[in-house]
Amino acid sequence: MNQTLTALEGFCVGHWTDPVGQTGCTVILGPAEGFLASASFLGPSPGNREGILLAPEKRVERVHALLFAGGSAFGLGAAEGVVRYLEERGIGYPTPAGRVPIVPAAVIFDLMAGDAKARPGPEHGYAAARVARPDPVPMGRVGAGAGAMVGKYLGYALSSPGGLGSALVEQSGVRVGALAVVNPVGDVYDLEGRVRAGPGRFREYRPVDLYGQSTTLVAVGLEVTLSKSEARMLADAAQAALARVIHPSHTPVDGDSVFVLSTTCRPATDLLLLTALVQEAVARAIVKAVA
Repeated sequence: MNQTLTALEGFCVGHWTDPVGQTGCTVILGPAEGFLASASFLGPSPGNREGILLAPEKRVERVHALLFAGGSAFGLGAAEGVVRYLEERGIGYPTPAGRVPIVPAAVIFDLMAGDAKARPGPEHGYAAARVARPDPVPMGRVGAGAGAMVGKYLGYALSSPGGLGSALVEQSGVRVGALAVVNPVGDVYDLEGRVRAGPGRFREYRPVDLYGQSTTLVAVGLEVTLSKSEARMLADAAQAALARVIHPSHTPVDGDSVFVLSTTCRPATDLLLLTALVQEAVARAIVKAVA
């Protein structure tokens, strides 16, 4: 049984992985009309493309794909390949000059994990989009999680492998999926409070320059009808779930980004229930990334 993001109607995920360079990218595709979307960005170091479009007051409400990538700022170039893939299929925002695909992207810093010159580019974004399927999401050190590291506050030598995880939760007929790329400065704990990744020795921390090297990226998947403002509210609520399983979280050296994507193929539902399910799905996806 599929217990990942792609169990939701209309969601497909594809990875491109460089196991030698320890980097990669992950693409989430949806229906041709796109996802209703918004996002929340916390911390001083988020790396993203098209993020400003997702603010509730901006005109564009739907996006046609979402890209997560390694390679730090260099990895944002992989989004161009996803744009080309969608353009070839006539998918995008309608304009008098033709359809323009809207593809937000977010990246992690993984340049210390393998080869710092190995970075996802347009051809790799295209490749990930081309293999996107509704099959269960492969997890671990794949795609954008290939070079992720956890617990870097005592230095990289004592850190642990991060990765990519996905989870699905359901209650009262409402389903929520999440996909997380886990690359925080802090440790990852399981839902029972046990250290799953990282040294678990934060009391030994001494100040060190870790600026801009840590990020957790999350995509929350929904099927329900909701407004862009409600999607933003859920993205903010999802950020709180990081603190449940990452310690410390949302630090001055993290750049955490949460995207909420909905196919809006099902009726609206109770927002309190939806908030609880979003937070549970995100916490589980983070833990599964390092399982």
